[in-house]
Amino acid sequence: MGPKIAHRPIGTAIHIAKSGRLIIKAKGDIRGGELIFDERGKKVGKVLEVFGPTRSPYLSVIPADEDSKRVIGRLVYR
Repeated sequence: MGPKIAHRPIGTAIHIAKSGRLIIKAKGDIRGGELIFDERGKKVGKVLEVFGPTRSPYLSVIPADEDSKRVIGRLVYR
């Protein structure tokens, strides 16, 4: 059986902060604690914090591994 494919886009990964967290520009309602995946369904990380304006929030994500920077500039999913 192949990997589970994530299918609900939540935003675009924009950069890695100095803290090492992945910052995502969100496109919808999401809560802390949710898992984030790439287009293949591989886990990217876990949402630690939602911040910024409520209509256009950002997510601070604890990366699952050192390879999480591979998603910068791409859509990520839940």
